[in-house]
Amino acid sequence: MNIETIAEKKKKTKAKTLSSYLKIPHVFALIFFIILITAAMTYIVPAGEFDRVEDPESGRMLVEDGSFHTITNNPVSPIAIPGLIIAGLNASSGIILFIFVVGGSFRIITSTGAFDAVIRSVASKLGKREVLIIPLLMFIFAIGGATIGMSIEALGLVPLVVALARSLKYDALTGMAIVLIGAFCGFIAGVMNPFTVGVAQEIAGLPIYSGMWLRMVLLVVLVIVSSIYIIRYAKKVKADPSKSLVADLEEEARASQQDLQLSSTFQVKDFLVILTFALGIGLLIWGVKEKGWYIEEMAALFLAMGIISGICARFSSSRISEEFIEGAKAVILGALIVGIARTIPLVLEEGKIIDSLVYGLSNIIMFMPDSIKVISIYLSQNVINFFINSGSGQAAVTMPIMVPLGDLVGITRQTTVLSFHLGDGFTNLIFPTGSTLMAYLAATGISYEKWVKFIWPLMIIFISIGAIFVVFASVINY
Repeated sequence: MNIETIAEKKKKTKAKTLSSYLKIPHVFALIFFIILITAAMTYIVPAGEFDRVEDPESGRMLVEDGSFHTITNNPVSPIAIPGLIIAGLNASSGIILFIFVVGGSFRIITSTGAFDAVIRSVASKLGKREVLIIPLLMFIFAIGGATIGMSIEALGLVPLVVALARSLKYDALTGMAIVLIGAFCGFIAGVMNPFTVGVAQEIAGLPIYSGMWLRMVLLVVLVIVSSIYIIRYAKKVKADPSKSLVADLEEEARASQQDLQLSSTFQVKDFLVILTFALGIGLLIWGVKEKGWYIEEMAALFLAMGIISGICARFSSSRISEEFIEGAKAVILGALIVGIARTIPLVLEEGKIIDSLVYGLSNIIMFMPDSIKVISIYLSQNVINFFINSGSGQAAVTMPIMVPLGDLVGITRQTTVLSFHLGDGFTNLIFPTGSTLMAYLAATGISYEKWVKFIWPLMIIFISIGAIFVVFASVINY
């Protein structure tokens, strides 16, 4: 008996040790390791750059094809890394501020209890059809992503959808996934996305938003696949809350909810809070679409919404201040992650090797068999997206190279654009260099490790779907 007990203990110890080796490190450690690797690359990869010319129509600085040349190496010393981390935090100050404001403002709004009453009412009316709320909301967010390129703009709605998900006995991960994946389904499909498809087609000399039919089919496929994926997870969590990847976070949320002593009775003050929120969202949509609002204007709007909601709920000035601080405190970790992750592209820029990496990948594609060149372009864009996370920025660097390459091997320009925006889009849902992903994680308190566990199977599915669409486009001369 004792021998069996000792053997079992050794087995458990061995399993625990193996688990500790396989465990994803803390996101700060993970990002720091990546920073060290990119700094090491600046000693190995020759520095180089393309000549850039200004496009007279758009005013964008575009890469001049065939102009790559090496320059003096500028390796990044490990001693310089702390300074670059601070520079990354400074460069991300707008998004960090936005995260703090959204966190604080929504703490004020949710503490009024107005949304609790509305959500309970909606949940009771849905009854057994409650699961339909997932594809419905995802489709709404996907339309925003597909038309106005909505991604970070939907961050302010995350706490609301998380509250809805929790009221339906799901978890915060489900709520965040509905918003983030929903918006990115539209952003990736890019039906009328001005930041990816619009810029890329302009550079490629194609009619703006041409070839829309295939992107609309792709949008439907992505929404259906991701809805099924999230519904399966949500049902598993509802059946057994311990299966939630963020079970610890849910325990904290339940305790916090009890502290707030929310009421399910709808009162006049609740109506005023809901009206304030609805008008604010309407103003947000108008500002983004008509006035080109971004981080600063959106942050100011959410701050105003939070304060006005507190006044409508008859909170004292001290209560409004305290709730705001509590909400801001809850997102400190995530806000810092956003800034630190920004250090990775800064290291590459400092070492002057981003253009070298792009040039190297384009040369590899050139030596590939013609039959797989289109897949190579698509996969290369996925890799490049780690280093250049901006959709429009990536278009300005890669499209002037990929378009002539595609022309040379008989790939239509429309297919090259498709390869670009799919390669640019999918990995935004998992790469730690993506500021939008990190901002969403910050707003919900979900760790990067838990998100990776949730999203990696869907990432494989998404990237496979992208490959199928790219090959299909090549076959039909899209």
